[in-house]
Amino acid sequence: MDVKERLKFFKSQVELEQQIVNTAEVSVKNLDNVIIREMIKGIAMDSRKHESLLNTLIAFHERIALIDEEITDQLRSNLEEHIRLEQKAIDSYKNLLDKLEDEKEKLIIRYILKDEIRHHKFLKQLHKDLVEGLTFTDEDYWNWAWKDVEWGGGS
Repeated sequence: MDVKERLKFFKSQVELEQQIVNTAEVSVKNLDNVIIREMIKGIAMDSRKHESLLNTLIAFHERIALIDEEITDQLRSNLEEHIRLEQKAIDSYKNLLDKLEDEKEKLIIRYILKDEIRHHKFLKQLHKDLVEGLTFTDEDYWNWAWKDVEWGGGS
């Protein structure tokens, strides 16, 4: 599959993910059952995440600038706060896991904790790279962004 075909596919998948989100939002609009409503909303949030990831792939291929030098200082500062908050979330979820007995609750909290750990690693690497002012190739960004992902990276 050549780049043009992949771009076409990624863009069509963005539209599909948007349709999934819209369908989910409509299906829970007047739903009183909090458990079902929130689980469906969680799936919709994952679809929004998929849309963002697909847009990342599109940006890689369309050579869209990833970081504007003018916002780097503000971005560094924001990342430091984000890293602090992610660490706080990790610590609180780990602490909670030790206290939980219900397996359904543990399953959801473990899922959240894995996300938080992945976010924290990603943000720390991004911050390090911004502070060092490194220049990246597409391959560098790809390896950096995905190396810690449990479903396809390394480590």
